[in-house]
Amino acid sequence: MDTVLLKKGFLDVETDPSLNIFEEIKKLKKEKNAVLLAHYYQENDIQDVADYIGDSLGLAQQAARTNADIIVFAGVHFMAETAKILCPDKKVLLPDLNAGCSLADSCPPEKFAAFKAEHPDHLVITYVNCSADIKALSDIICTSSNAVQIVNSIHAGQKIIFAPDKNLGRYIVEKTGRDMVLWNGSCMVHEIFSLQKIVRLKSQHPSALFIAHPECEKQILDKADFIGSTTALLNFTINRKEKEFIVATETGILHQMQKASPEKTFIPAPPDSNCACNDCPHMKLNTLEKLYVCLKYEKPELIIPEHLIQKARIPIDRMLELSAKFGL
Repeated sequence: MDTVLLKKGFLDVETDPSLNIFEEIKKLKKEKNAVLLAHYYQENDIQDVADYIGDSLGLAQQAARTNADIIVFAGVHFMAETAKILCPDKKVLLPDLNAGCSLADSCPPEKFAAFKAEHPDHLVITYVNCSADIKALSDIICTSSNAVQIVNSIHAGQKIIFAPDKNLGRYIVEKTGRDMVLWNGSCMVHEIFSLQKIVRLKSQHPSALFIAHPECEKQILDKADFIGSTTALLNFTINRKEKEFIVATETGILHQMQKASPEKTFIPAPPDSNCACNDCPHMKLNTLEKLYVCLKYEKPELIIPEHLIQKARIPIDRMLELSAKFGL
């Protein structure tokens, strides 16, 4: 009999090294009527065993329509929170509760509530990369896939607060012409790319297209041949005839790019250091072993108070309605 302890945010259980974890996860999913949702930034093994792999918008849409009894979310905390908000009657599991988000952490609820109070006539649009508490303070949620369309759907006279990502907000301002008030938050992964190293890399690979996520800083986006959400970046590499791509986002997406286009070459954009800083340390806290243990023992479970679920669901539902309207 295993001794099961919730320790440091995940179950500390030794697994049998001879265990075929891939097969065990598949078996447990079937037995428990569980669905495994994984973000593109997860490690390769988790992506390969997932039922659905996607970006924040796609994952939210999948969570909203699932018939599973259990949702295992291989991503970060705010993503699992979104699934629980959309499916309060289902058990939502996160392999490691410490899988947070530097961007979400850059927007504390108390400070954001005070910031919002300073702009009482503003509509609040927040990027999905935020906590349930921030969502509850918002009017509409967006993702990088639908942010431009959502901002464009708001009538021109309405003042807007955009939070928490200042880089995505600045990009949306450029695309829409709206003069939004931006919260000063950012993602640690998307702020570390070195312009000098990218330019040098581009000279070494002159036929390569440089593609970037809009969470990157402006000087990086200014050099990009294409800017888009994680899913848009993936689709761009599939649809283009070019054979080389330099990719400025978390390196997890390169696995799906390579699977979709095995004849093409994908080069991670270099960070402004010698570390692997374009790997999100929070995303990578989830491992195949933690996922298996989490599903087997159905812990750690994500719990959100009912009153918070009700308030946070309103702006998420509004996003999903608008996304359906735009055909996203």
